[in-house]
Amino acid sequence: MIRLPKYIAALLIVIVHIIPFYLLVNMAFKPSSDLSSKWAPSSTLFFGNFVDAWERAGLDTALINNVIITVCTMLLGILFGSMASYPLSRYKSKLNQVVYMVCISCLVVPGLTILVPLYRLVVDVGGVNTHWAIILVHVTFILPMTIFLYAGFVSSIPKELDEAALIDGCNHFEIFYRIIFPLLKPITATVVIILGMQVWNDYQFSVFFLQNVHYRTIPVALSSFISQFQSNISWVAAGCLIAMMPMTIIYMFFQKYFIKGMADGAIKG
Repeated sequence: MIRLPKYIAALLIVIVHIIPFYLLVNMAFKPSSDLSSKWAPSSTLFFGNFVDAWERAGLDTALINNVIITVCTMLLGILFGSMASYPLSRYKSKLNQVVYMVCISCLVVPGLTILVPLYRLVVDVGGVNTHWAIILVHVTFILPMTIFLYAGFVSSIPKELDEAALIDGCNHFEIFYRIIFPLLKPITATVVIILGMQVWNDYQFSVFFLQNVHYRTIPVALSSFISQFQSNISWVAAGCLIAMMPMTIIYMFFQKYFIKGMADGAIKG
């Protein structure tokens, strides 16, 4: 009986999260002529909404842009973030502490506060409507959190591994790439899911820096699509469901490592 209120609270939280997803899926598989009740399940699965949303919203091009931007951003972010976290967590000098605090303090700076000078800079270097500019912008903004997550995890790895590798003749780069980096799989999965989701769903930077229709990402394409077809909620729901599926699939594959990384970071950190 003591745990009953906890179970009820957990059930309510689950229901609150499931209801919007149920409505999204239900409307995505309903023809526009069968939307008299959004709550009643569809009698048949209608896939035409996905075809129409895919073609009319231009999600094929947007999906390719999203994949290019997200994959390149995460690769660079993981590479630089993990490399920077190793000396910052291993060598507790005053300079490293200052650098670490500066990196962490960047977490409290909202991207919108520097959007105007950042846009001016991107225009000056010819980065508007290019993949490389938006990738560099995303890498810059995810690095503080990446360093924070990696530094906490690296500090939990015994230093005896470094000392044993030094005795065997390895230099610091070899120690990191051969010994430390392979041990970072759990926290890397956490970084990919948390920050990859942030990059994948980014709207504030993409809408300013990717104005050309051939370079726009899924959030920008869906925003234009929703404003154009507000009357056909089935198309909108299908487009939103298509947009969320790639990251959902990635989470399903990395779920085990994601949970392990979060748990290890909480316990060891």
